[in-house]
Amino acid sequence: MKTKITELLGIEYPIIQGGMAWVAEYHLAAAVSEAGGLGIIGAASAPPEVVREQIQKVKELTDKPFGVNVMLMNPNAPEVAQVVVEEGVKVVTTGAGNPGKFIDMWKEAGVKVIPVVASVAMAKMMERGGADAVVAEGTESGGHIGSATTMTLVPQVVDAVKIPVIAAGGIGDGRGLAAAFMLGAEAVQMGTRFVVAKESIVHPNYKERIIKAKDIDSEVTGRSTGHPIRVLRNQMTREYLKMEEEGVGLEELERLTLGSLRSAVMDGDVVKGSLMAGQIAGLVSKEQTCKEMIEEIVAQAESLLGQRQP
Repeated sequence: MKTKITELLGIEYPIIQGGMAWVAEYHLAAAVSEAGGLGIIGAASAPPEVVREQIQKVKELTDKPFGVNVMLMNPNAPEVAQVVVEEGVKVVTTGAGNPGKFIDMWKEAGVKVIPVVASVAMAKMMERGGADAVVAEGTESGGHIGSATTMTLVPQVVDAVKIPVIAAGGIGDGRGLAAAFMLGAEAVQMGTRFVVAKESIVHPNYKERIIKAKDIDSEVTGRSTGHPIRVLRNQMTREYLKMEEEGVGLEELERLTLGSLRSAVMDGDVVKGSLMAGQIAGLVSKEQTCKEMIEEIVAQAESLLGQRQP
C-alpha cells in the first residue's frame, strides 16, 4: 500500500501510531514499526535521558523507522529535540505548540518533521516553516483536542497545503483508513486502537474499559480551562465536570487530575484515573498484536477501495 507518506518515511503501510503520554513507550513503538507501520515514542514530559533510553531500546527491537513525539509545552523540549538528532531518529511528530525553533536543526540532521495540527491556519504555518507533512487531528481523538471534526478538517487541510496530510481522530479500522484516503489523506494516525495492543504496557483494567466502551462513553473535560481533553467517563470525570459547572478555578481542577493519567495507565485506576481515549473506543472490541491489527486494517481498506475501482 504505497502513498506519499510510506515513501517519505520508508514504511510499508500508511499507519502511524499516536504519541500518547505514558502509553507510547518502546515496546509499543517497536511493535508497530516491526509490523510495517510507524511506531512513535511519546516523549511527553519525560526527562531527556529517559527519552534517549527509550530510543535505544526501540533500536534493539527493530531496525525499521520509528519516530518521537515531542510535546512542545514540556520544559525539557529543547533537550529532547537535541536527543532526537544525537540518536539519529528519522521522524518527529510534535504537539502542543509551534516547533519552528527546532525545525532547522532537525532538517539539517535529516529528520522528517510532522506537526499535529487542529486547524487550516496552523497547517499552513507549519508548511511555511518547513514541515514535511502534517497530522490533521479531529476532535474525535483521545487526549488533548481541537474543535473541528476529522471529516471536516482533513479535506480542508488537504486543499490548503501541498505537503502530505495524515488523518487522525476517530479512525480505528480499515473503513477509517479507506475514508481518510477518500478525504485526500496519505496516511492515518491511530491512538486508541493501539492502547489495547498486546504489546502495549497499559494496565489490563484500562484496556478492558476501552474494549467494553460504548459509543456514548466518551467525555470531554477542561473546556472551561481552554484545554479540553477527551476521556472515558468515570468518577473523576463526573467530579471534574461538576467542579467546572461550579466555576472552580484552574488550580483546583489541576489538583484533581494530577498524576491521573499515570495512575490509569500504570496502576489500572479506572475510577479516578484519566482514561484518555477517542470516540472510536466503542468500535474497539479485542486485544490483538500490532501486526494483527495493522494487517486486518490494511486488508479491510484494500477490499473496500477495490470495490470502488471503476
